[in-house]
Amino acid sequence: MVILGRPKSLKYRISNPQKFLRDMNKLCMEMTHIRKKKGAKKMRKRIFRRMKKLMSVVEKHANNYHRELETRWQETDLSEIEAQVILDRMQNILDQLPQAVHQAHERLIGERRVANKDKILSLYEPDAHVLIRGKADAEIEFGNGLYLAEQADGLIVDWTLIKEQPPSDSKLVKASIEQITHYYGIPKSYSGDRGFDSISVRADLEKDNISNAICPRSVPMLRKKLEDAEFCRLQKRRGGTEARISIFKNSYLGTPLRSKGFKHRTIRIEWCVLAHNLWKLGRMAKQQQEVLAQELAQAARTVDTSPSRQGISAFKISS
Repeated sequence: MVILGRPKSLKYRISNPQKFLRDMNKLCMEMTHIRKKKGAKKMRKRIFRRMKKLMSVVEKHANNYHRELETRWQETDLSEIEAQVILDRMQNILDQLPQAVHQAHERLIGERRVANKDKILSLYEPDAHVLIRGKADAEIEFGNGLYLAEQADGLIVDWTLIKEQPPSDSKLVKASIEQITHYYGIPKSYSGDRGFDSISVRADLEKDNISNAICPRSVPMLRKKLEDAEFCRLQKRRGGTEARISIFKNSYLGTPLRSKGFKHRTIRIEWCVLAHNLWKLGRMAKQQQEVLAQELAQAARTVDTSPSRQGISAFKISS
């Protein structure tokens, strides 16, 4: 904050701002390295008190520079809009700083749990949430839930970026089916992992005469489903959806998604879905051209060219 609000033309008595960053980073590394040491709990509390002391100094400097920039921005080489953007960014941090310190104090000094709804997960993204994934490499993640639905050829036909705390996967199915039906017609089948399974989802799919290829939560029901060849085929096809998510996330969205604010992240995803589908349609068109060329070449080789049977030959190609 201090570096951001400290244009060269505004001078105020202060140490090198970079030193504050170095000191805070050292304290963070100390906090990490004592985790498994004897008496780690007391050591963490001592380090946190040093962090609070350093943060108090930084907060005072930030308030001073915010005041100086607000009253003397004409003396800098910044435009009024640029100065206001810097002031807004600084004020955003200053407004949240007391709550962030209190949150850390409750957890480290008071040893009390803080409810997820009361936590500051990001100083810049207030819409970020705690996402419990339960995976080996990602037990808990932070951000927004993204729902993607693709059809058999890999085109993304529905997506939703969820602003609030994401509901269970099963609650997303009905709205997705309605959206897909509105634009493309009723789908023949719907597949997903066991997180999408529920009694209400099964009833909705049966009512719309949509083949239910969602992996059931019940083990006996799963055993029975595995006897169905069509269910096995659709579940095998669903495995490709994991690859689709990886392609979309790493090659289009970027890791992490750099867009700031929920509105801008939504727009970014819209453009990425469009770009992905155009790329996929281009690949499909190219594959069709290659198949057609192979069929033409094969048909040309099978034409009878013996002297006694020369003449006009016709053939039919299905593409």
